[in-house]
Parts: sequence; C-alpha cells; structure tokens
Amino acid sequence: MNKKWMTILLVCFVVCGTQAQKANFRAAEKFRKVADEVGSLQVSPHFLEDSDKFWYSYRTGDGVQYYFVDPARRTKDFLFENMYLMGELTKMTNKPYNYRNLPVKDIEFKKDERTVKFKVEDFNYEYDIYTKKLVQKDSVKKEKENKWMSFSPDSTYIVFARRHNLYLMKTGDKDSVEIQLTTDGEPFFSYAYKERDTTNERGWARARWFKDSKKLYVVRSDNRKVKDLWVIDVLADRPKLEEYRYAMAGDKEVPQYELSVIDVQSRKQVKINTDKWKDQSLGVLHAGKESGQIFFERRRRTCDELEICKANTETGESKVLISEKAKPYFNDQMYEAAFLNEGKDIIWWSERTGWGHFYHYDADGNLKNRITAGNWVAGQMVKIDTVGRMLYFEGYGKEKGRNPYYAFVYKAPIDGGGVTLLTAEDANHKTVMPKSCRYMVDNYSRVDLEPRSVLRDNNGREIMELARPDLRRLYETGWKMPERFVVKARDGVTDLYGVMWKPYDFDSTKHYPIISYVYPGPQTEAMVLDFSVSGVYNAALAQVGFIVVNFGHRGGSPQRDKWYHTYGYDNLRDYALADDKYGIEQLADRFPFIDITKVGIFGHSGGGFMSTAALCTYPDFYTAAVSSAGNHDNNIYNKWWGETHHGVKEEKKTIKDTVNGDREEISFKTKVPTNQELARNFKGYLLLVTGDIDNNVHPGNTLRMADALIKAGKNFDIAVLPGQRHGFRGVQRDFYVRKMWFHFAKYLLGDSRADFYYQIDGFERRN
Repeated sequence: MNKKWMTILLVCFVVCGTQAQKANFRAAEKFRKVADEVGSLQVSPHFLEDSDKFWYSYRTGDGVQYYFVDPARRTKDFLFENMYLMGELTKMTNKPYNYRNLPVKDIEFKKDERTVKFKVEDFNYEYDIYTKKLVQKDSVKKEKENKWMSFSPDSTYIVFARRHNLYLMKTGDKDSVEIQLTTDGEPFFSYAYKERDTTNERGWARARWFKDSKKLYVVRSDNRKVKDLWVIDVLADRPKLEEYRYAMAGDKEVPQYELSVIDVQSRKQVKINTDKWKDQSLGVLHAGKESGQIFFERRRRTCDELEICKANTETGESKVLISEKAKPYFNDQMYEAAFLNEGKDIIWWSERTGWGHFYHYDADGNLKNRITAGNWVAGQMVKIDTVGRMLYFEGYGKEKGRNPYYAFVYKAPIDGGGVTLLTAEDANHKTVMPKSCRYMVDNYSRVDLEPRSVLRDNNGREIMELARPDLRRLYETGWKMPERFVVKARDGVTDLYGVMWKPYDFDSTKHYPIISYVYPGPQTEAMVLDFSVSGVYNAALAQVGFIVVNFGHRGGSPQRDKWYHTYGYDNLRDYALADDKYGIEQLADRFPFIDITKVGIFGHSGGGFMSTAALCTYPDFYTAAVSSAGNHDNNIYNKWWGETHHGVKEEKKTIKDTVNGDREEISFKTKVPTNQELARNFKGYLLLVTGDIDNNVHPGNTLRMADALIKAGKNFDIAVLPGQRHGFRGVQRDFYVRKMWFHFAKYLLGDSRADFYYQIDGFERRN
C-alpha cells in the first residue's frame, strides 16, 4: 500500500475516532453498585396483636436500630439500646457482637406487650423493654421444616395432602391416626399443590379452613387434558427435562375448576354448584367465621362477564348476588370485593362508569349506595373499619395538578357521605394501618423527593416523624435525582407522565443519544414513581453516556380510566409504539441536548416484545434495542394474558345428532399478532436475551423471533442465560446489564471498546 492511501486511511481513522463518544463504563459500574451503600427507605411496621403499638427496624450509616412506637402516648423509643444489648449478650455467651448490626432474628412480642422474644444464633431470648432485663431461654431447636402442615384456627387439627388426596390428623399427638378425607384425587386433578407428585410423602394441600374450624374448602383445578410445556435445566448434574402444564391463548383444553366443602366431624364432602359457563374461571372470595356459607366468583372465558355467588355449604346450592359485565374485559389488578358482618354488607369495586369506584350491596345483592364517585379512580382498599363503618383506600387522579399514578389515601363512610383526603403531600403514598384503624404509618416519596415515614391519625394529622433515610454517602458519590416530565400521547391530548435520567457529569452543550425504558402493560406500567437510587437499570445506564427516559403509554396502567388502560385491546402488539415514538420526539424538540438521530429502546418481558416490535415498526427512528425475556409470540404465552388483553371469541355451532338430539358446541378462538410477522421490516441493531429455563415467558418466544430474523436475512445478537428463570439473578443478571451497556455504547455512541474488554471488578483490556 502506497503512502497516499496510508495517509487517507489514517486521516479517516482519526476523524472517525474523534467523532465517536467514549462510553463511561466505569461510572456506570460505580452507580450500579451505589444502591448498596444506602440504608432503609421506608418503615415496615410490625403491629402487636390486637394493638396499635408497633416496632420496626431501620438502617442508616450508623447501623440498624430497632424502635418501639406507642401511638396513643405519642412516643417513639428504642426497642432496645444496641450497645446495652450487645454487652448483655456478650456476658451470657462470651462472644463478641457488632452493636451496629446485631444478629437478632424472629422478633415477636408476648401478649403482655412488654416482653420481646427473639433469637440470636443458638439461643432464644426474652427481653423486658421497661426493666431492660435480658433472659436467655432454651436453645434454638433445629426442627425439620414441616411445610405440609396447615393448622385449623383452633389448633385442633392439621390438614395435608398425600397421594393427591386430603388427610386429617389431630395436633400434638405423635401417634395420631391419619384420616383420609377424599379418594378422588389424582395427578393433575389433585388436592395437593404438587400435582405431579408420585411419592407417598405428606405435602401442602390446597384446602383452606373456615374460621370456626368446623369445615374445609378447596378449589381443585382439573388439568388432566391441559398440554405440557418443557424447559431443560442444562446446569443439573445431568441436563434435566422440566415439565409443567401450561394453557395457552386459544387452547381447546384449559383448566376446569371445582369447589367443594368438607365437614371435619362427619367427613362429608359437598360439591358446590358452580357451573355456568364453559371453561369459566373460579375463585373463593370469602369464607367467614360461620362455615354454613361461602362466597365465590365465576367468570366467563371471554373475560367480560362475572358473577358473585353465595353457596350453602350443607346442600351445595348457590345463588347469584351480583352479576356484572365489563367490555372489553375486567380490570383484574384493581377490582376487589369485601364481605362484612358475615356477608350482610358487600363492598364491590366496579368500572361501570368508566372510572373504578366502590359500591355497597346488601346480603341479597341489592345495591344500597355508592361509596365513591367521580372522574378519578378509587384504588386498593387499605383497611375497613367495621365498627366505625369506614373504608380507607388508595385513590388516583382525584387531586388536580398531581401525577395520576401517585396513590393518595382517602376515607369514605360505607353507608355514603363523601370522600376525605388523608395524605395531602404531592407524592406516592404507601400506608399500613392496625386493626383498630385509628392510626396509619405513611411512607411517601417521589423520584425527586426524598422519602419520609410518618405516623398519622385516621384523620390524616401527622403525629410524629418515624424516620428519614441517611443519604449522606449517596450524595457524596455524585448521585443526582432524575427529573419528571409530561408529554402528549400520539392523539395530542392524553398526558403521559415520565422520568428522565442524565449522566451525572451532564454537559448541556453536548448531544446525547436517548434510550427509552419500556413496559407497555396493560396490567401495569413499569414506571418509576418512588424515590429510587437505581431507577431499575436506568440510573447506571445513563452514566454510560445517554439520556434515559421512562414514561407511560395509552393501554398501560389500570390506575387510570377504563378507556386508557383498555386502549390496546385487540391490538396487543402495536398499541404503545406510536406514543413512545411521539413522546421521544417531543422531548427532543424540548431539549436540544437530545440527539434524535440515535434512539435506543429496551425492556423486559412485555417490554422485551415492545422493544423488538419498535425496531420492526419504526426502523428508521429506533437505532438499537435490547429485548429480554420478551413474549414475542403471545400465542404461546399464558391463556390469561392473551385472551384477556387481546381478546377471545366464543363460537357456537349446532351439532346435528338424529339419535341423541342436536347439541350446541362451544369453542374459543384467538390469534394475537406476533413480532415474527414484522421481521422483514427489521433494521438496526438488536440484542435478544432469554433465560434458558424461563417457565413464564418460554424461551421459545425469543428463539422464534431469532428464527424469523434469520429467515429474513437479518443480522442481530442473541444471549441465552443458563439457569435463569423469567427474572434474571446473580452474576447472570450482572452479565445482562453490562451486555446492555456494551450494546448501546457500540451502536449509539460508536464506541466498540467493549468488544476488547472483559470484566473483573472494572473494565480491563484483554490485549
């Protein structure tokens, strides 16, 4: 090669090299680990039995402290002083202990509300919180785990499963005779949780006790005709086949359910009359103090009609109390029912107005009154005060000017009378209440607001601050809060709420590629709402050299109105893509530091199929994607997901039979669009990732997508993580995270150095 060409090549190399932005892998690695240096972010109260008093532990830079709170007296004290307890323990055992992190386990109060029981290593201890007297009790017994035991509420009996049937035995009697209660159990139509079990061992039963201990109830699932699915555990001593029954969308053979009640004394089993629709689902809603009745729900396979029923456990006869239709489907994540006074009052959540609200029914299913109403969503119940007849619950979108995803806590009289806000701070609130409903522990925060944990009374008045996190070390590292934003959906009117992470050495004069972290729902939106050090993967990924964003899309969260969360019905693959693209375009118009020519997208599970679909639907907009554990073919995903959110059609056909008479045959059909169908449109740079034993979203989803891309003549990357289920863990998860950094660095920043690096506590050059 002559000098002229060598000079040209050298100039090209220099120019290209100077144009590429170097990825900051070391910063990403640093801030991937920084969450480990942060202590507690919220208080988890442990209420004493039938009391408003509670204890909690909280970790700061000074170690773990234990606190005891008496709301009535407005006091917060140490449950025990760590240095004092350390000294007492050392006196008794002659062993050293770290007072900043005492090895105290299984803390439990006795009924006197002053004596604390706990374990430290080999011994049980009791400690009087007022006299500070510590007593060493007996040694900790290394008892064999008996996970098969299900005790009756009065502790008289134990129920368990053996050979797929139910058995009963008396408690505390080693020579107690096993009483067989059922004889019709068999594999895949079993009274045991392990429906494949071929041993003679005792096992955990599906049976549940009524509170009066007189009867048991059990919902059995008949899976005998449901087809198997398989994964292979390649890390076993000898690669092993793992089989499980798995009903897919549109399958002819799906689980069939049966509800029965068993009288403990008479051993009589009564099958409850639950039949209504072909291939219906079934679940028990309430089995109260009195075992004479049971409440259950049955739902059509089309997911748009259900009934709440009450059954007589002596005769098995049932009657419908509430019947409701919800087009196109019921909001599974939000709806719930509560039964008070043994079913004399029923609280039922419904979207019948297009907004989720609570309704009050009587024992016969007659509507008495609406508990909540308005253009907002009443969410999950926090607690019900049956004496004061007050409902405490989360609400979304009621407070104007606030993010509609933030949970605020309200109360409303069951018998009607209006709604009262209890938590006014502009943040996402997570609350816990004792049985009395007199107080609440409220943990609240935002992505850009440090957490607070406070004690309130049931009118929302703050009684005391319980804790604030110790974030000194976090800020010393250079960590910064992300920023909130609002953009419009593709329709130009619907607000979408999001969060933006920047590199902590952000320079507004530079241009940064943008990456969208996605999960399209519809059962939830994976949006970061609370204060978070890591922001899932987003904070660390931003440090590589990107702007990372996460925002909702129409068809996502059930915390908004019915139209919003059902937007993707009958379009399960494509519904969120236009909103994601349009949202990024708005951000690029708003912020000049965003490079709209370099757009990345990534997500897990539903976000996995969405990110791949994005490269195939808008190949000239999105440049690179990382898609992990994606359900690229929802026709081989579980029945509930596809049939609920995409839809299933019930088809009826008359079968002519001159001998036995004509009969009606019902079948169900569905066909969900797949990512494979879009493979021919693919451009850009894709990394597909799956765990090899994912028994939720089967690896076949990822491999089918790979097959379609290969057949379409496309180039892409793929990684299979050995021994990983749907959620990646340990070093395999670390590998996935770094692989994502490398992929986006290479194709959005033009930095290919990762091809020559390996990872040992940092990034070291191989050669």
